[in-house]
Amino acid sequence: MHRYPDSPVFYRNLAREFPLAVRGEGCWIEDETGKRYLDAVGGAFVACIGHGVREIGDAMAQQAGRIAYVSGAAFTNEGVEALAAKLVARTPGMDRAYILGSGSEATEAALKLARQHWVERDQPTKHRVIALKPAYHGNTMLALSASARETYRAFWPEWLTDVQRIAAPYSYRCGCDGAADCPSCSGDALEAAILREGAARVAAFIAEPIGGSSTGASVPRDGYLRRIREICDRHEVLLIADEVLCGAGRTGTWTASESFGVVPDIMTLGKGISGGYAPVSAVLARDAIIEPLARGTGALVHAQTYSHHAVTCAAAVAALDYVDKHDLIARCRNVGVTFHERLQALRDLPGVGDVRGRGLLAGVEFVADTVTRAPFPRSLKFAERFVRNAQQAGLIVWPNVGHADGTNGDLAMLAPAFIISDSEIDLVVERFTTAMTRTMADLHASAPAT
Repeated sequence: MHRYPDSPVFYRNLAREFPLAVRGEGCWIEDETGKRYLDAVGGAFVACIGHGVREIGDAMAQQAGRIAYVSGAAFTNEGVEALAAKLVARTPGMDRAYILGSGSEATEAALKLARQHWVERDQPTKHRVIALKPAYHGNTMLALSASARETYRAFWPEWLTDVQRIAAPYSYRCGCDGAADCPSCSGDALEAAILREGAARVAAFIAEPIGGSSTGASVPRDGYLRRIREICDRHEVLLIADEVLCGAGRTGTWTASESFGVVPDIMTLGKGISGGYAPVSAVLARDAIIEPLARGTGALVHAQTYSHHAVTCAAAVAALDYVDKHDLIARCRNVGVTFHERLQALRDLPGVGDVRGRGLLAGVEFVADTVTRAPFPRSLKFAERFVRNAQQAGLIVWPNVGHADGTNGDLAMLAPAFIISDSEIDLVVERFTTAMTRTMADLHASAPAT
């Protein structure tokens, strides 16, 4: 049995049994019993080129056969030089890339870079960070401090640093109905927060240009990010774009920021840059951000043993080459149109309040009342029930909870590989519908008799 306590593995969930995945191909995963699952979220928004691409493993083996690991404090290596060059070349405005292993690490390093930048410029009072709510930026303590996912923060309040939050541009929940003067959706809330705090104290504003799981792929209105850029420039606040989830082609352009015509000061990338074949993330920055460090301390005061790793970088280089060879970002953009058209059928299902997103990223928000948009009570664990039923139906999705008010709120995320076919998109809709029907039936069956 693949569950606690029958296995020596410390599983991510100690209350369930896990099927053993033994192989993957394209958008499909097969377990040890032969059951096949349509991976409609790339594991965790990661497997963008599909499972089973042998040339990625071949590239890793070739690099490992030459040299697998050297400390980034003593050497550079072919893998990291090639990956940094590729990332910078395809990300206009970014000049340098610091390679790490996970999105959380990248957020941690990006926030440290923002703080050190101001210290090296003799402006040490600039230490405060402003972030959005809801939002998620990672699970290391500084990254978690910048996140507004209360279920993840509940055990650690004494360990987290204070981060000022403003409401995210989350139109389904803010209730502005597109009003031009909505502070959250227009960006005015950021300026108000900077003025309250005092610009001389604010180091950075961090945000996902297109929402991740915490807002269910909510897309801000046109002009929002340009307004944010202008506010940050005027008050000398660094803009950090967290593109760990929405970047690397996921929303139909290499970065989500470029689709809004905005260049941040610092950007984080992760997940899809290696297609899931190795743990790789990156902090990208403009030279103007790095130069004060070069003139002063001489280094970012941040260290990870496995940063700049030759083999993982080789995996990312091969994955990006594969994306280019098959023109997969353009495919993501084009297939994304069909994807969202067909997902609209889910709106007709009881319990579905909204379907939204861009490219091959979508969020389906579940509500108890589609008119008032009232969420299901958290006690019902609707998202967890749905995900369990979806996996039983052979569909892998990603849940999120708490986005409505910090406690209540349920949604499911979809982010299939860029190679997904039209027939597989139809199967996503079919299996999603099956899982939703079962979940609603479960609720009715468990409701107390009246």
